[in-house]
Amino acid sequence: MGASPGPLAALVTAFLVLAAVCVTFLTTTSAAADPIGECTATKGAVVAVDFGPFGGDLVRGCDPTPTTGYELLHDGGFGTTGTGHDGPGFICRIGHGSFDGGTQYPTPDRDDCVLTPPATAYWSYWVASPGEDEWSYSQYGAMSRNLKDGDVDAWVYGGTDIGGGTGGPDFSPDDVRAGETGGTPDPGTPTGAPGEVDATGAATWLKDRLTDGERVVDDGSDVPNYLLTTETAYALAATEGKSAALDKVTAFLAAHADDYAYPNGTGEAPDATAAARLALLAESTEADPRAVGGHDLLGDLAAHVCAAGPESGEPTPGCTAKGDFRNAGYTEGQALSVLALLRAGTAPAAETVDRLTQMQCRDGGVTSVLIRPGENCDGDPATTGLVALVLDQVGGHEEAVAEARAYLAKTQREDGAFPGYTGATAGSVYATAYAAQALHGLGDTERADAAVGWLSRQQLGGGGFGFEEGATDPAPYPTSAAVLAGTHTSLATLTTKKAEPTDPPTSQPPTSQPPTTEPGTPPPGVGPDLKNGVAYLADAARLKQGHYHLFDPKSLEADFGLTIDTAYALAATGLDNNTLRGIVDFIDGGGEDGAGKSIRDYTGVGTAYAQGGAIGKTALLAQAVGRDARDFAGLDLIAALEKGTCAKSTLPKRGCAAKGNYTYAESVFKQSLGVMAQLRAGEKEAAQEPLAYLVSLQQDNGAWPSLIPSSGDSDVDSTAIAAMALDMAGGAEAEQAVDRALAWLASRQLPGGGFPGTVGISVNSTGLAVQGLSLDASRYADEIAGGRKFLAGQQNADGGFNTSADGQRGSDLRASAQAVSGATGISFGELERSLAGTSPQPTPDPSDGVPDIVTPGDTSGGYGASGGQGASGGGGALASTGVQVGLLAAIAALMVLAGWRVAVTARRKATAEGGR
Repeated sequence: MGASPGPLAALVTAFLVLAAVCVTFLTTTSAAADPIGECTATKGAVVAVDFGPFGGDLVRGCDPTPTTGYELLHDGGFGTTGTGHDGPGFICRIGHGSFDGGTQYPTPDRDDCVLTPPATAYWSYWVASPGEDEWSYSQYGAMSRNLKDGDVDAWVYGGTDIGGGTGGPDFSPDDVRAGETGGTPDPGTPTGAPGEVDATGAATWLKDRLTDGERVVDDGSDVPNYLLTTETAYALAATEGKSAALDKVTAFLAAHADDYAYPNGTGEAPDATAAARLALLAESTEADPRAVGGHDLLGDLAAHVCAAGPESGEPTPGCTAKGDFRNAGYTEGQALSVLALLRAGTAPAAETVDRLTQMQCRDGGVTSVLIRPGENCDGDPATTGLVALVLDQVGGHEEAVAEARAYLAKTQREDGAFPGYTGATAGSVYATAYAAQALHGLGDTERADAAVGWLSRQQLGGGGFGFEEGATDPAPYPTSAAVLAGTHTSLATLTTKKAEPTDPPTSQPPTSQPPTTEPGTPPPGVGPDLKNGVAYLADAARLKQGHYHLFDPKSLEADFGLTIDTAYALAATGLDNNTLRGIVDFIDGGGEDGAGKSIRDYTGVGTAYAQGGAIGKTALLAQAVGRDARDFAGLDLIAALEKGTCAKSTLPKRGCAAKGNYTYAESVFKQSLGVMAQLRAGEKEAAQEPLAYLVSLQQDNGAWPSLIPSSGDSDVDSTAIAAMALDMAGGAEAEQAVDRALAWLASRQLPGGGFPGTVGISVNSTGLAVQGLSLDASRYADEIAGGRKFLAGQQNADGGFNTSADGQRGSDLRASAQAVSGATGISFGELERSLAGTSPQPTPDPSDGVPDIVTPGDTSGGYGASGGQGASGGGGALASTGVQVGLLAAIAALMVLAGWRVAVTARRKATAEGGR
């Protein structure tokens, strides 16, 4: 027998084991898979992974005693790899033994998994609770998802917008629940060729059809066709804005409002559809819908809502059921009437909105005729798109909107077209146009673009469109609808509002000035309690040692981004400068956390993975509080931005989307932060290419997309911060871009004052929109007041804010930080707060004391939904010890690892044995 190993050999062995275990923190092989038959609809949890982008199938796994989403993957037979930047909790690769021998995808040649993957190509995480047949994008990492029996998870590789508003699974939770067979995702994404509608050519064709330049008259008739005249006006508004041609048409319609909207006499109920169309035209052209041809169109619509239908025994002419607008007759008229009231800031009667939901059929489609309960319901894409858009504007009807979107997805052909009605085989131009308008408005840009691409191939030589594919005769009605689809607008957003003249630009970037109000004094009007909001943010139970922690106050890793967001909020209000000083000193001191990571890691300065957005964000904090951004946290952040300005695109490899993009600034938000930091540093010349690239991303409607390269969506958050960056730049081009951006922002405000975001009627988006609109506070005073009132309504008793008006109640750190900042109306580019009179705050060494052992998935601590899919999966990461620490430290680390594993095992056992 050989001699037993001595103490040194044993310690070396222990150290090698430690190294091996540390590797498994990033790469985890699959456990023996629990057979799917061991789970049912009420026992265990199921996970489905779609390997379709890599040539594989949809693969399911099961965990009969589920604990976390992370454990579900591995107990279901999947292997995963995390990222070097975020640890194992951020899933970068997934593999399964049933596909390609267990190879994990994406392979290293596609993504080295060093940094957080881009939002255009990553494993997005989707969840559904028992009984739900719609996926929700998980705002937490898999380690922080606590499962219960009947839950279903899904992983899909590809792109999403920020927050997961797009890019979800093409299969439903019911398709993959235990007991179901799963299968090929259906419907698939349209594959028709892209294309753009020649909107100007189409509008010119319509204008040429006008008689005397003011009205449409059908062939063989001498009577004006008011409906088609109105449709032509919409198209002119979308393409020309304010113009003499449009003014002439609108004047004609106003002069003939009696004939068009009041066919039964001015003392009778109007034709609701005609009255709504005229009101929407007035609202789109900056006219007063309460004074069109001597009529208060909105007042007349609201005054003639049916109290009952024929079932009452005393039928009212023009009423099919309670809640109808009299004489609407069709669902289109009902929807347009609701929309006209909404756009004017008037809440429609609840029963009028209820009637729209009653028109939805079991398959999610919406019937075009106002039917009574129990009558045959047969939906069509045009009506479904319009009603979905209107219900989305109303808010609070997410389920109905989701069902409508699912119907549109099922009815859209592979080439992007929609049929006009059930059973139709030909693509319909007007149905495809209405569906495209709705899909754009709802954020389904990929499907919307496919529809517009199909429309582009139906445009005839003279510019007009026929009713169906292959048509050779153009007609005004489908042509007008195609114009709105081609300009990415709809009757919910159409406007001719243009930029007004502004003062000549200055030759230098504006100098930041301190807020003109005293600390804690908000702008006039109803708004949130900023003092209470600051107290929530500064609570020592959350903000420890000058920073927040990822997901949980007990974790070792700092959430640098959220910490800086809160510093911005504190700087904007001036209500707790001592806490602000503590944050600034922590960051300026290098920001090393308990896991050994620092601001250098957060920004990537000096590495091949320099993060332009993080560098800009950190630099702006230094500039806001009077520190030197050229020597902050031991880094020259301004030089790093200049060095990190891309000279050319590296696509398809990550890093640089185009010349002027900052390295790894993969969103408009990040690009804007870098531009502002360079301009505040006086580096106007160095900022020219990044600024030019930012300007190039602005869309025709005035908005910016969320992601870089452009994701094609129109995003409130990105538009607001890009406007702040361009406002600093000065110059005629920048000022015009800002004016267009603010006009678009104002058009996106919803009844109640909120703004749409990735999580519904969003607090975060509303805060940013208020900041953006405050760049022209006099013009947008009403919108700003409405936004601040909305924020006040979302503030909770603890001072924090909900994530959204239509989501789960409860205060969220990230939403609260932005709400407090936004309510002040101070641009990040102008933010300035002196720390004079403050003193250094106590910031204990993060290594002092014994750190808590955190079980992955334990989300206690009151953080709310402050994490995100782009953050680490939460707790449990150990600090890197380094070779010099010594072999005894290796043994100690092994003991900690063993304790971590025991804690997980104990928790799994307790979950399995209790409360089922």
